[in-house]
Amino acid sequence: MPRQIVIDTDPGQDDAVAILLALASPELEVLGITAVAGNVPLELTARNARVVCELAGRTDVPVFAGCDRPMGRTLVTAEHVHGTTGLDGADLPEPTMPLQDAHAVDWIVETVRARPEGAVTLCPLGPLTNIGTALTRAPDIAARLAGIVLMGGAYFEVGNITPAAEFNIYVDPEAADVVFRSGVPLTVMPLDVTHKALTTRARVDAIRALGTPVGDAVAGWTGFFERFDKEKYGSEGAPLHDPTVIAYLLRPDLFTGRHVNVEIETVSDLTRGMTVADWWGVTDRPRNATFVGDLDADGFYALLTERLGRL
Repeated sequence: MPRQIVIDTDPGQDDAVAILLALASPELEVLGITAVAGNVPLELTARNARVVCELAGRTDVPVFAGCDRPMGRTLVTAEHVHGTTGLDGADLPEPTMPLQDAHAVDWIVETVRARPEGAVTLCPLGPLTNIGTALTRAPDIAARLAGIVLMGGAYFEVGNITPAAEFNIYVDPEAADVVFRSGVPLTVMPLDVTHKALTTRARVDAIRALGTPVGDAVAGWTGFFERFDKEKYGSEGAPLHDPTVIAYLLRPDLFTGRHVNVEIETVSDLTRGMTVADWWGVTDRPRNATFVGDLDADGFYALLTERLGRL
């Protein structure tokens, strides 16, 4: 039976690639996609999720709009990375598939409650506002989830939006704190692993060589947003952050990490949103997350390219 997942996302070019990877993989059943404000405001993330579904030919996948701002803070967005639409780099038509009427948080709660215990895995690719809100309103769903596999945080790489914090956690640290304290089994793809999944020229050329609308769009997206990371880090390409979440579900053997304690900084202005990971086990705080630290980048891109070729 396919693994049942919910993708919670703020597309974002790398979010879009993650959605495509999931929709191309028969091992996964995407029950729905829930949009959250993050890389761009909610109106655009809800639009972009539907654009990607239509690109994949999967208008059967329902898309829900969720929270338009963090639980207790002003929204911070990332147009400087992703462009004004969030999906700059590919010229795609406006979506025609409808946005569902239900609020994303309500739908997540109802979906988890309606399925057997341990049936649903949540896959957050953006700020954790929808997920933290759902767990706050309906704490009973924590025990029903198979787990949460998310992109966010950092340890050795530290921060990409501030010196101390990764963007997704920084945008809504209070929501992240709820998630990391929930008791749900967590697997985390931090910058430490995503920065090893770089879009080199050869890897992008292989995707473009698919010769399909999906391949062309992904190559266009990566060509747009890698300019920021090349300038910032001096790297050969840009990290494809969010597809690592989906790749982990498909090929966990490509990844290595440690089960450690992770706490979220919510008080300090200096280190707001920092994921304080006890990588070396120097405290007695209970371990609450598998923090992934490495991946087989060639294997990751081989998987990604093969699956995109199916769409």
